[in-house]
This record gives sequence, structure tokens and C-alpha cells, in this order.
Amino acid sequence: MILKLVDFGLVVLIWMTQLIVYPGFNYYSEAQLIEWHVKYTKAISIIVMPLMLGQVLLHGWGLLNDFSMIRLFIALLIALAWVNTFFFAVPLHSKIAAGTDVMDSAASLVRVNWYRTFLWSAVFVLSLFKSLKSQDLFY
Repeated sequence: MILKLVDFGLVVLIWMTQLIVYPGFNYYSEAQLIEWHVKYTKAISIIVMPLMLGQVLLHGWGLLNDFSMIRLFIALLIALAWVNTFFFAVPLHSKIAAGTDVMDSAASLVRVNWYRTFLWSAVFVLSLFKSLKSQDLFY
């Protein structure tokens, strides 16, 4: 049950980010975005990092203790979401924080984030499907 809540939390967070937060960056001037971005990244990190770490730990534990191909596929999707986060999204956030290519980086976040949106949505759907298929609603 906790795992599905974590997965669902990331789905809600990523869709809100994709549809509201990142497009909202276009309504700031460059100076305002740089100022807001510092506050935003600190606040969102408090929410997203525990969810991401919890997801890795819970899915990793499940994979090690009850291996299946669907669990392996879910783990691969999570790994790809981490790659996207730390090799694509975080560098764009770093550019905004540094005041470099601020508006282009903000626009690029919307494009880059579609991958995470798809990946975390797929993880949630597959995790839910797996638990319904096995009738293990507490997985």
C-alpha cells in the first residue's frame, strides 16, 4: 500500500510540475524567475527527494525479495527517470540558478520533463496492474 502511495505521489507531483509549474516559469521575467527558482527548488526538493528515494528503496526491496519480469521492468523505468532527472533536468535547473540561458533552460524543462511524466506514470500503472493481477493490494 505504501509503495502505491509513493508511486501515486510522484505521478501527481510530476503532472502538476509538467502542466502548471514549468509552464508557469514563462510568466516571470528572467530576474524574477532566478529569484523564485531558488525558493522553488528548495521547497520542491523537500517533497520530491523522499518520494524518489522511497520509490527506489521500496521497489528495490520488492525486486530483490520477489523477483519478476514486471518488477524488473518497473525498476528499469525508475532508473530511466533518475537518469533523466540528474543528467537532464538538474543541469537545466543549475543553469537557471546560475543565471545562464535562463528562459531557454526553463522552456527546455518542459520538454525534458515529458519523459519523467511518462516514466513515472508508467511505473504507477504497472505497479497498480501488478498488484491487481496478483490480487496483492498491499504490494
